[in-house]
Amino acid sequence: MSVPLQQSGEASVAAVEIGCDVLVIGGGPAGCWAATEAASSNAKVVLVDKGYCGSSGATASAGTQIWYVPPDPAEREAAMASREAMGGYLSERSWMVPVLDKTFESVNRLADWGYPFPRNDDGEEQRISVQGPEYMRLMRRRVRNAGITILDHHPATQLLTLEGRVVGASGLRRQAGGHWVVNAGAVVLAAGGCAFMSKALGCDVLTGDGYLMGAEVGAELSGMEFSSAYAISPAFASITKTALYRFAQFYRKDHSLIEGAGSARGRSIIARTLLSEPVFARLDLAGTDEVKAILRRAQPNFFVPFDRRGINPFTDFFEVKLRLEGTVRGTGGLRLTGLDCSTTVPGLYAAGDNATREPICGGFTGGGSHNAAWAIATGAFAGAAAASYSLQRVSATDFGPACIALSDTKGIDPAEIIKAVQNEVFPLDINYFRTHSALSASLKRLDALWENVGRATALNEDHSLKLRQAQAMLATARFMYRAALSRTETRGMHRREDYPTQNPAQHHRLILSGLDHIAVRQEAVDPGVYKQAAE
Repeated sequence: MSVPLQQSGEASVAAVEIGCDVLVIGGGPAGCWAATEAASSNAKVVLVDKGYCGSSGATASAGTQIWYVPPDPAEREAAMASREAMGGYLSERSWMVPVLDKTFESVNRLADWGYPFPRNDDGEEQRISVQGPEYMRLMRRRVRNAGITILDHHPATQLLTLEGRVVGASGLRRQAGGHWVVNAGAVVLAAGGCAFMSKALGCDVLTGDGYLMGAEVGAELSGMEFSSAYAISPAFASITKTALYRFAQFYRKDHSLIEGAGSARGRSIIARTLLSEPVFARLDLAGTDEVKAILRRAQPNFFVPFDRRGINPFTDFFEVKLRLEGTVRGTGGLRLTGLDCSTTVPGLYAAGDNATREPICGGFTGGGSHNAAWAIATGAFAGAAAASYSLQRVSATDFGPACIALSDTKGIDPAEIIKAVQNEVFPLDINYFRTHSALSASLKRLDALWENVGRATALNEDHSLKLRQAQAMLATARFMYRAALSRTETRGMHRREDYPTQNPAQHHRLILSGLDHIAVRQEAVDPGVYKQAAE
C-alpha cells in the first residue's frame, strides 16, 4: 500500500506502508535474536536494517568471544564477580543471572542450528566464541526461515507515536527510493551504538540513531559517561580487534620501549604518550611459529591490512593509534525499566548496544564477551516482551499513516556537522583524559551546534539520511559529555583528571532525558556488592 508523505514546497512522495505486530530496527545479533523470539510467539514481525542484515555492523566483520558460562555455581560466581570492581560496582546480580542463563541457552541453540563451533583435543565443542561472518549468516537464515520480513537498506529515521506510545517507525528506501512506514504494536530498537564514524571495523553504520529516536519520544538514557572506549588500531587500517596486542610491545619512534604499555594499564600509558608523540607496536611476544600460526587462524582479519602492505607485524614496527569506539564498547544506552527490556515509553523496547549495559558491566566493558551475551539475551528478552505487549493490544494496522514533514535545509552540510562532532569526541585530551574545563568548553560548542541543526529536517532522501546520522552523533556526544560533567570522580572507563579517585558517595547511575535541554538525575544502585567489597 502507498500513502502520501507531506513535503514542504515539493510534490508529495509515495511511501510503502506495512502493518505488523513487532517492528525490529537493526539487523545485528540483538535485532536478529529479537525478531526470531518475537516470531516464535506467533507475532507478525518486520526487521529493517540500515545496511544488509547479516553483513553490516560490528559483529559481522570479525570474530567475537561470548560470555558463555556453564550453570556451575562456582563458575557462575567467578564470572559475575570478575568485573564488578572494574565496572565500579554498578552492575547487578539480578540482571547477570538471567543474562547468563539466556546466553547459555541461546548459544546451545546455535550449536543445534549447525554453527560450526571448534573442538578441543578431547573433541568437546568450545562455545565461548563465534566468527562473525558465519554467525550472522546463520542468524539471517534463521530470521528468514521464521517467516520474518527483512527490509535491507531501509534505515529508520523516526519513531511514530500515538497517545504517548510507540506504534511504529518510518524511514528511507535507499535502493528503491522513496520512504517506508511500518505501523506496529511494539518496536524494538536494536540499531547499535555510536562510534562516530571513526572507521573502527564495521562501525561506520553505528551512528547513535537509536539514542536519538528514543530520546525524541521521551525515552531516558543511562551510563552515557561510560563512552570513552578507544581501541588500539594500526594507523593505516580500521582493524580494532585488540586481543592480539597482548602479544605486543610498544615503542617510540626511535624504537625505545614504552615501559608499562603492555600492562593492564597499558592503554592509558599509550594514550598519554600519543598526546605528544607517535606510538609504534610489534607483536614480538608471540614466540614460536606455532603460536603465530594459531593467532592467524584465530583472527585472520587482523592480518589482512598488514599482508597487503608487506608488513610482518611479528618482526616489523608499525604505527598505532587509539580509534574511538564510543558506546559500541562503552556501556551507555537507553535505560531499561526491567528484564523485559522495556524503556520508559510504552511500546518501545531496546536491546544490544542501544540499551545500557550497566546492569551486567557497570561502568566498564570491552570487545565481545559481555557485549555479545548482552546482545543475545536482551534481544531475546525484548523480542518476547514486545510480542506479548503487541498481541494484547489492538492491531497496529488500525492506526492511520504517519505524516512526515520535510523542509528545505539549504546551507546545512551534514559532513560539516559530523566533522565538528568528531573534533570534540576524538581528541584524547577531551574524551579520554577528562577535565571540567575541557568537557565544559566542548559541550558548549556542541550545544550551540545543536541549536542550529538539531531540529532541522531534510529536503531530499539522500540528504535526509546523512543529516539524521549527523544529528544522532551530535545528540550522542551531548549525552556523553553532560553525564561526564555530572560524575565528578573516576569510575569504570570514565576518567576524570581533576577527580582521579572513586567517590563512594557517587555509587549511583546517572539518568538523562530531553534533547534541547538535557536533564540529569541520580538513580540508586543496590549497595550490597559494593558494601561487601568494602568490608
